[in-house]
Amino acid sequence: MDTVENAILLELFLALDTPEGLRAELIDGEILIALPRDGDHEDLLSRVITQLSRNAAVNMQVSGNKGLRLRSGGHHPPDHVIPDATFAPEELRLFRGAPSWTDPQGVAMVAEVTSTKPDQDRIAKRHCYARAAIPLYLLIDRERSQVSIFGTPHRDEYTEVHIAAFGEPLDLPAPFGFELDTKPFL
Repeated sequence: MDTVENAILLELFLALDTPEGLRAELIDGEILIALPRDGDHEDLLSRVITQLSRNAAVNMQVSGNKGLRLRSGGHHPPDHVIPDATFAPEELRLFRGAPSWTDPQGVAMVAEVTSTKPDQDRIAKRHCYARAAIPLYLLIDRERSQVSIFGTPHRDEYTEVHIAAFGEPLDLPAPFGFELDTKPFL
């Protein structure tokens, strides 16, 4: 895409007025509309957030549906991604006063639970988060019944990954520093 097309696409995206319950994202030059999440999706996300709030070595702020403006992986306008959960150290007060679409600097981890298009979470969003140098990406993959923690971003990929089947513990590195119990995911 040339710069004029990119500017038009970005302008169209930012002007979207999605109906309540839907959310729009701009990833790799494509506008994606996500349907409302089902109850199992929200249950898994809630279990992760509860464990993180109780066990993380550092107090964390968490935001569901925080829009992140990330650099794109090519000749596209900036990616605009909405993680299922975004975590940042409480002391940064990263979400207070932030615009709808904000820079990811200071974000410690993002989390996604797979939905109707799992490859978006497995591949496209993983690359977006790595390009943005977000230190950790937690992926709860319902179809594969596994949880993955991706770390050490380099270019558009993470160079470390640890995977646990639902029911097995998953070590979360600093600044979280605890073992995520995935037995409740079964």
